[in-house]
This record gives sequence, structure tokens and C-alpha cells, in this order.
Amino acid sequence: MCRNIRVLHNFAPPATTDEVDAAALQYVRKISGTTRPSAANQEAFDTAVRAVAEATQTLLDQLVTKAPPRDREEEAAKARERAAKRFGTAS
Repeated sequence: MCRNIRVLHNFAPPATTDEVDAAALQYVRKISGTTRPSAANQEAFDTAVRAVAEATQTLLDQLVTKAPPRDREEEAAKARERAAKRFGTAS
């Protein structure tokens, strides 16, 4: 039903608003058990997505770390390598 929610903290460049919104949407989809809410639940669903996105952005803005920022391309390559080993496929 949902893609995995990905780590958004400590990347260069920082997570975009679109990435935060996508993570919030995936979270709300997961906990609600639906990818498309009924018309009766659409407003509650949208409100929850906005609230989760806002909370996520607040968290990302307040987190501190001493680790150097990670590179998105390097992390994606590592993930592909792990998937290839796990599923026995070529990347």
C-alpha cells in the first residue's frame, strides 16, 4: 500500500517541502489503512496530512547532529546495493 517512509534528516541539501509532504501523506495512508479516503473522510485525512507535515518540518528544523550531512546519491546507491543482495537482483 505504501512506499517506505525515508529518512529526511541530515542531508545536503536539506529535505524539501515536497519530501516532507510525501512522507506525511505516506504516514497518514499507513495509519488510516487507506490510500484514498471516502468523501466523508477526505477533510479529516487532509487535515491529518497537513498536521503531520508541519510536525515533521518542526522536528527536522530542531534536530541537531555532529555528523556530516549525507549525500542523497550515495545513500540511494547503498540502498540499491542492499536491495540487490536481499532480493538477488541486479541493479
